[in-house]
Amino acid sequence: MDLGAEAQRALAGTRNLALWLDDPTAPPHRPALEADLEVDLAVVGGGLTGLWTAFRALEDAPGRKVALLEGGRLTHAASGRNGGFVEASLTHGLANGAAHFPDEIHVLERLGLENLAGLASSVAAEGIECDLEAHATLSCATAPWQLEGLVEEANLARAHGHDVELLDGPQVRALVDSRTYLGALRTVGRSYLVNPARLAWGLAASIERRGGQVFESSSVTKLGEERGRLRLTTSRGVVGAERVVLATSAFRPLIGGVRSRVLPVWDYVLATEPLSFERLASIGWAGREGISDAGNRFHYYRLTADGRLVFGGFDAVYHYGNGIREELAERPATFALLAEHCLATFPQLQGVRFTHAWGGAIDTCSRFCAFFRTGFGGRVASAAGFTGLGLGASRFAAGTLLDLVDNRASAATELDLVRRQPIAFPPEPLRSAVGQLTRWSLARADEHDGRRNLWLKTLDAAGLGFDS
Repeated sequence: MDLGAEAQRALAGTRNLALWLDDPTAPPHRPALEADLEVDLAVVGGGLTGLWTAFRALEDAPGRKVALLEGGRLTHAASGRNGGFVEASLTHGLANGAAHFPDEIHVLERLGLENLAGLASSVAAEGIECDLEAHATLSCATAPWQLEGLVEEANLARAHGHDVELLDGPQVRALVDSRTYLGALRTVGRSYLVNPARLAWGLAASIERRGGQVFESSSVTKLGEERGRLRLTTSRGVVGAERVVLATSAFRPLIGGVRSRVLPVWDYVLATEPLSFERLASIGWAGREGISDAGNRFHYYRLTADGRLVFGGFDAVYHYGNGIREELAERPATFALLAEHCLATFPQLQGVRFTHAWGGAIDTCSRFCAFFRTGFGGRVASAAGFTGLGLGASRFAAGTLLDLVDNRASAATELDLVRRQPIAFPPEPLRSAVGQLTRWSLARADEHDGRRNLWLKTLDAAGLGFDS
């Protein structure tokens, strides 16, 4: 098979739109803020961190006056453009968490499982129809050097009580038939798959049912204080609030110390047409596991409720000056690369058409998991830096943000994860140069049996640990 030609054929007619947003059940556009408003809590940002914050605030205190202000439309950014993987880990994986927070990783692991259970419980209690499904995950070795890493990962996971199993090549191919698989680590009980847009829409509806207000097309241009009240300025009104939570992801923060620590890295994703019974049978995949491969630059992929294959990752791209312009969501060269990789993984899909291709900005930070900052005497709190695993961690972050602004001690507020800040990225043009050098070095490592060059070793020694 000529992968290049087959990829171009499969991409013909593809829509540059996230699959999850191409949904006839999507709610109508909510109105913008049109007048001044006074509330107890204002939440800036309508992604999942902001939605969970507003929802949990009303769940904990039903009489609280809560308003959520979204600059565009709900789900238009990361919360509607991801792959739909919900993980228990709050630290972008156990190894990353153990490296950065060795003294509290056991607490973080416990809180992560509690958070995952709480997420599933809320979805069920609120009747949110978002295709939430518990599934095992597979981390698959596609090169011999990756097998040793899976063994190390399995040993660490077992030491922390994870239910894991190492599979050899024939064993993993019996579950999901790809000739590229040399082995895998199978993990049970720590993840879900979800339709992220429907989760967000369901949370917004629950917020409104509980008396909260959700405004779209209401960008906040200024955060200040006047006569003891916090003031958020939009183009058509000012919101006064006692407390403010900022959930702006990779977009412009409203307090200091956030922007320098966030690097918007663009991730790209494809989705196929619904696969026929025969095509699915040729692959196997009866367990519908969420899958990633074990390289430094890795792919992630999964099946949807209607039998499509969602396939993304690998070619993470930083654009100069923290670029997050909408036109960057379309990147034909990356879509072609992903299509080739998908067909190389599953040659059984020759002749299948990709229907959707999209990109979105990930709010990356140097430790790969969320960090928190406060301002205005602790009455404003921000969370950012989820680095692509925010679907689950956003709910935990929401509870932590509420603890912070309400000055409420909790297990979360005592964590180094919450108290410590990640290393900031350098300003431009050094920021872009560092990003490009790191991207090149990771590619070189994948091509040379995982051997890390001097640059990656320097980052490791500095505690940055770039490995994905």
